[in-house]
Amino acid sequence: MPHVKSTTRAFASPGKYIQGPGEMNRLKEYTSVYGNKVFVLIDKYLSDSIGSQIKLSYGEDADQLYFDNFTGESTLAEIDRVTKLAKGIAPSIIVGVGGGKTLDTAKAVAASMELPVISAPTAASTDAPTSGLSVIYTEEGEQTHCIFHKSNPDIVLVDTEIIVKAPVRFLVSGMGDALSTYFEARANAESDTANYVGKGYKRCRAAMAIAEMCYNILLEDGLAAKLSAEAGVCTEAVENVIEANTLLSGVGFENTGCAGGHAVNEGLTVLEETHHFYHGEKVAFGTICQLVLENRPKEEIEEVIAFCLSVGLPTTLKDLHVEPTYEKVMAVAKRAAIEGGIAHAEPFNVTPELFYNCILATDAMVRNYKLQRGIQ
Repeated sequence: MPHVKSTTRAFASPGKYIQGPGEMNRLKEYTSVYGNKVFVLIDKYLSDSIGSQIKLSYGEDADQLYFDNFTGESTLAEIDRVTKLAKGIAPSIIVGVGGGKTLDTAKAVAASMELPVISAPTAASTDAPTSGLSVIYTEEGEQTHCIFHKSNPDIVLVDTEIIVKAPVRFLVSGMGDALSTYFEARANAESDTANYVGKGYKRCRAAMAIAEMCYNILLEDGLAAKLSAEAGVCTEAVENVIEANTLLSGVGFENTGCAGGHAVNEGLTVLEETHHFYHGEKVAFGTICQLVLENRPKEEIEEVIAFCLSVGLPTTLKDLHVEPTYEKVMAVAKRAAIEGGIAHAEPFNVTPELFYNCILATDAMVRNYKLQRGIQ
């Protein structure tokens, strides 16, 4: 996004955000407002479990449900495939059920058909559910670009009973994604870069407050939420972190902007060895890199490192299975600093060389931090 050229402020959000235990069983109530014929795009791994739960909740109206399994990558080809299938059914609403890539695909299909969409995440692993955009990847898992839609999802439906049953790694990954929100918002504010609302506007103070609250919740409740989720229970700390990962991070990034942390994540996607790591895990490492790039105070950087270590997020290249060779690190750096990319929201000129240096400096700084504290 370019720098803002006016003082006009703008704020975008989903039509409704609903979070609580058992909410998926009320899906019929929420879709009936828009019509009876419902097209559900669902992660193929969830088709038998959550798909069956949804069918049961619709009772005698289950014959108006049409399911399709998401293939695994939010590619242009997958969006086209699902759109053609949905057009043949002519539904009144699209529902996405699953992870971020499933939801991004559902949003893109709904946008192309000018239909309402309900975003129903089954893990609190990214902030994709609330946003008015879809991140596009190649078949190999390399991020290429984003598609911006006219509006955000009509409803974001978060069933915390389902979320807490997902692997805990998903929740922790979501914390990694949410961790970047405040720091990237600050960078965008300092550079006065336009946000992601429409063609880009100045950010509202509300968005900055949401971004900062997101970070504070992670510090206060992150570890407790992880431990509770490992015990298989949904406590207030878990509910708070689910909200931070999903709503606060999603509304925060869209209304303020991304920067160095997500740029490093995009860079890491060019390396095949990082493809089995989740988005938020790579963003967590990228966030530390951003703080080093910006030469933030040592205390702030160490606070973020300590948080990542406490919940088990990656903090070094070794954690991400990346060999610190010139070729590999420079490949990440070149993609991170790509012309027109989100790294240029930083309040200074960025280059591949700057990212190369900050990635290696971050790796060395974290290793020294762990060595001084006897952390393996």
